[in-house]
Amino acid sequence: MREVDVKVLTDNIKEMCIEANHYLAPDMKKVFEDAVKSEESDLGKQVLCQLEENLKIAGEDMIPICQDTGMAVVFIDIGQDVHFVGGNVEDAINEGVRRGYVDGYLRKSVVSDPLIRENTKDNTPAIIHYNIVPGDKVKITIAPKGFGSENMSKVFMLKPADGVEGVKEAVLSAVKDAGPNACPPLVVGVGIGGTFEKCAILAKKALARPADSSSPLPHIKELEDELLTKINQLGIGPGGLGGTQTALALNIETYATHIAGLPVAINICCHVNRHISREI
Repeated sequence: MREVDVKVLTDNIKEMCIEANHYLAPDMKKVFEDAVKSEESDLGKQVLCQLEENLKIAGEDMIPICQDTGMAVVFIDIGQDVHFVGGNVEDAINEGVRRGYVDGYLRKSVVSDPLIRENTKDNTPAIIHYNIVPGDKVKITIAPKGFGSENMSKVFMLKPADGVEGVKEAVLSAVKDAGPNACPPLVVGVGIGGTFEKCAILAKKALARPADSSSPLPHIKELEDELLTKINQLGIGPGGLGGTQTALALNIETYATHIAGLPVAINICCHVNRHISREI
């Protein structure tokens, strides 16, 4: 059994919140540079170059990539041989988020009640997803999620008879409806299977997967490639001003489901798709 002081969680999460909001992840940098080269529209290429300049300035001058520094989404994979000491794990995670947003001078966008809407003034609480895994390590992934793109996300409870064509139609309709509102070029996370809530978590998890990766399942990789091609044929383009690069990546995660259902979630993210991972 390995003991881990929860202070280690707090310290790492503070640093990760600040880093994710100021620097583009390496996988996103790669797909973004590829998009600049591939864009066929002059206006689309101009928009991408402006976004690229923004990213450069953000990193050099320590200015947030986007004014919406998001709601902190935390995926934490905990080895079953880890024993946390020194306090409550969830409190430690939220303290890391609080310090990251307060000490990092990041915009505080979280309200304590969805109807009363009083700002918590420190961007907590975070959205936390726990997963128990073999081993004695802890993997933390932070994905600050802005709501311009989050608001464009959808869940479809399809019938099994809708099949793969129904899945394709759901994804394409979600992207069409999003149009320019999600700050394209987009990254599209898709969750297929599970239940109503499981497919949404899968879609969020898909966004945190490296944008330049593919599903290990051949039929899902084929679907990822087909959907990305079809999305980029919609003509929405960078900034919604037309072009061939509407999406930088499309990742799909799947899970077992019930014989009577085919849940599909589409979680859309803007061109920065902030995410960072560390193992402790």
